[in-house]
Amino acid sequence: MAVLGKIRQRSIFLILVIGMALFAFVISGVFGSNSASTGPTDPVAVINDDEVDIDFFRQMVEQTERTYNYSTLQSVNLVWNQALRNTIFDQQFEELGIDAGKDQLEQIISSDESVISNPSFQNEAGFFDFGVFTDFIAQMKVENPVSYENWKIQEQSIIGVAKQRIYLDLIKSSSGITEAEAKADYHSKNDNINIQYVQIPFDVISDSLVNVSDAEVKNYIKEHEADFKRESSRNIQYVLFDEAPTEDDLSSIRLRLDALKEERVAYNDVSKLTDTLEGFRSTKNIADFIDEYSEESFDSVYRARGEFNNEYADILFKLSKGEVFGPYRDRGDFKISRLIDRKVNASLRASHILIAFNGATRAPSEVSRTKAEAKSEANRVYKMARRASSDFEALVREYSDGPTKTRGGDLGFFREGDMAQELFNFTNKNKVGNIGLVETEFGFHIVKVTDKDDLALIADVVAAAVPSDKTANEVFRNATQFEMDSNEDGDFNAIAEKSKYVVRPVKQITSLEENLPGLFQQRNIVRWTFEEDTKVGDIKRFSIASGGYAVVQLTAKVKEGLADIDEVGTQVRKILTNKKKAELIKKQFKDKTTLDALAENEEFEIETASAINQRNPSIVGAGNEPYIVGVAFAMEEGTLSNLITGEYGVYKVLLMKKNTAEELEDYTAYTEQMMTELSARITENVFKALESVASIDDNRALYY
Repeated sequence: MAVLGKIRQRSIFLILVIGMALFAFVISGVFGSNSASTGPTDPVAVINDDEVDIDFFRQMVEQTERTYNYSTLQSVNLVWNQALRNTIFDQQFEELGIDAGKDQLEQIISSDESVISNPSFQNEAGFFDFGVFTDFIAQMKVENPVSYENWKIQEQSIIGVAKQRIYLDLIKSSSGITEAEAKADYHSKNDNINIQYVQIPFDVISDSLVNVSDAEVKNYIKEHEADFKRESSRNIQYVLFDEAPTEDDLSSIRLRLDALKEERVAYNDVSKLTDTLEGFRSTKNIADFIDEYSEESFDSVYRARGEFNNEYADILFKLSKGEVFGPYRDRGDFKISRLIDRKVNASLRASHILIAFNGATRAPSEVSRTKAEAKSEANRVYKMARRASSDFEALVREYSDGPTKTRGGDLGFFREGDMAQELFNFTNKNKVGNIGLVETEFGFHIVKVTDKDDLALIADVVAAAVPSDKTANEVFRNATQFEMDSNEDGDFNAIAEKSKYVVRPVKQITSLEENLPGLFQQRNIVRWTFEEDTKVGDIKRFSIASGGYAVVQLTAKVKEGLADIDEVGTQVRKILTNKKKAELIKKQFKDKTTLDALAENEEFEIETASAINQRNPSIVGAGNEPYIVGVAFAMEEGTLSNLITGEYGVYKVLLMKKNTAEELEDYTAYTEQMMTELSARITENVFKALESVASIDDNRALYY
């Protein structure tokens, strides 16, 4: 009951919402193979005395990597969140005696689109049949025992989802929104005030007049320990040795490609004779030539202009057949390109107005007209579209039932096979600007041909813009030398400065990070910093995924607990300094009892702010001041406040007008709206409440 009470404190608006994304996760590996476990069998986590098995955890991580193409650590974190959620909820289910069976399992599976649309689980009528699904599982038990064991794991997870539904239903039944709560929410959103105010900024008091001792800072940190808790973390600094190609490397690549364009004479080490090698321009065996000299194989697909690098697309499409262009830079590669063939006007573009009818493929649910009614309407709109003065885009916005309605009916460029054949045929046979009426399975289309372009078959010889072996060796030598010198001398920064290397610091690295500023996916660096044998001052060289090396020094180990004065002292001193300045300001200006008195001699200005709302407590000319706005809302019209301390200074406020929203006749609809708006929060609110009172030992960093 204590947990339920904590849940209700977090949110009284609890509505049942279970996202099917959870099921999509657990069902994703049903038909995959089981992964063999390796390594230690110690738990990856202990949650309220329940252990999370490392072998099962690893299996789910590997499955997630395959399914979603995530990095290892992304998969670890996704599986961790799911395991944490499932374990915490399962403990609640056991404590409360909540269980679920076949009926609940069927309900969840039958509501997942990815399952019910799978032909393997549909009956002869083409509809999802749970009996067919269970027969499939029974057959899998006999024919593929490994996959069946995997399914049993997934089945338990799905049952867990069903239990969550029951659990959250119980919470929902004990919660609600009263009319008083709805009324308060309505007024907090809609009431507003107009004020006049004078802001006295903190800096009117010199810093030299305020002293904040270390003891005061420490006491503040202790009194506000919830704001200053920290995780265990590490600080590093590193020098990056990027393995980037030099200008000489790039020139060499260009020259090599340029030499491939024409026939050339080369010495044959085997025959000891010179051979004449055909060039890219004259070769008749395009695919063989590209296989020999290019880093990418020949693609015999005709492509539209928009599929090429925009900078060179027009040049490539203006080539004559057999003509070669390049070398040129295309993102991370160099290329020479040869135009093999061109299909004139084979890339088409059109706009359309779709008049759908009830029963047409993908017809919107709100469309009720018959096919005959749709044809009549299409003829009417077609006549309007053919008028010289007609605005086709305006007609699209007014009459079209298609998804392209918001972009003027534009279908973009397409080729045969991309669109309904009837629509392609009309666009292909007609000139740009022509308008016609076409029927397809989707309904009736008023089609306007808007553009035509060629398709080109272009062959590319590709060479990646990568450093030469000489450059790569030089980068390795420099990184290794810097690592050795730094370890020998012990002064990382001095050695870097001597060699004019840039030292980059990174602070507050936590144990489960993998992406550091300037170092993408460097999990190995993070793990090294948290190893027991790694000491502050240690230096090590790491290879980086993008090419090159990082020489890293561990500069600090920060223990878990309360932040100390060295870490947050500046922040806390600022808070305490402003508090003391506020008291001095109040004493200095206590005799200034009006706004005019404060503004005399143009020392401060009287500002006006209108329509200030409690949900957005920002004051024009001052900033976000929730406390000041709260005080102003509590005042009576025409009254003047005392001097009040805010975020950005001390204020005196005159409440000019309180604009109270007109009461609703009935708050029922507003209450329902509140419930709808807040419904998506239930799962997260409940889980956070349960997590906040759970005992959790996280051992992920020991394994990943």
